[in-house]
Amino acid sequence: MSDKKNILDSIAAVARQLGRTPWLLEFVALAGISRYSVSRIYPRWNDAVRAAGLEPVRLKVRPEDGELLKDWGQTVRKRRSIPTRYAYRRQGKHDPRTFEGRFGGWTSVPQAFRRFAEGKREWADVVALLPAPVARPLSSLSGRSQTGRGGHGCPVPLQRRQTNESSVSSLPPKQLEHPPLKRRVTYGNPTNFRGLRYEPVNEQGVVLLFGMLARDLGYMIEAVQKGFPDCEAMRQVAPDRWQRVHIEFEFESRNFRDHGHPASGCDVIVCWRHNWPDCPDHIEILELCARIHYLANSED
Repeated sequence: MSDKKNILDSIAAVARQLGRTPWLLEFVALAGISRYSVSRIYPRWNDAVRAAGLEPVRLKVRPEDGELLKDWGQTVRKRRSIPTRYAYRRQGKHDPRTFEGRFGGWTSVPQAFRRFAEGKREWADVVALLPAPVARPLSSLSGRSQTGRGGHGCPVPLQRRQTNESSVSSLPPKQLEHPPLKRRVTYGNPTNFRGLRYEPVNEQGVVLLFGMLARDLGYMIEAVQKGFPDCEAMRQVAPDRWQRVHIEFEFESRNFRDHGHPASGCDVIVCWRHNWPDCPDHIEILELCARIHYLANSED
């Protein structure tokens, strides 16, 4: 009951601080209570809000087409390339399914953005990164439609279907992506770094890679556990001097925030990719993708 009372009192305190009912992630960040601790007692956040004597926030705003396309364009500008559906899910603000329902499929978004950006000089740099508009096909060719179907039923221009093998290699990498097969394991990019054939694609891969690199990075692992934080290790801070550090493993650094971990109790986030610019200053980020590239080059 004390845990329950602490959660309810904290919800009320955060609401007074904000002047309104908090969202779950706002509460986790401001109260220092993990998402897991809340869901263990209140599986549904709105039930906790009601129990604290507050009204749940009910806000479901349908974004305008322009808002969607602006965010997509900003993501292209940031990446300097067209994002895949998965990449946008990680870096964009909206659900890719919203784009697909609004513009007729994910592959149709670049052309929708081109129409949106027409005559707007502030988007010229993004438009320059888009593929050239597909010419309208002839109405018939030998009595057959000039469009085929891709792996998800999306139209594929005849020009692309007729591309021969010698010219495929000249296509930008983003155009060479294929729809994934169902119930089939996916791998990261080939790396062949020591005993690792492919880059990590999840947190378990990060744990494995850190274990492989711990000695190179100056760490001695003391313990690995299921609870927060994931790992305790010692690292050298001066000649003949070592310190204990608490480590949390994440595939991407911002997953630390999304998982509702408290900012206190962790010294280092070990991740494959760092994508959390607002990470608290006292938490150190160890981005493994950059480290293995450095180590691989130093071993050549």
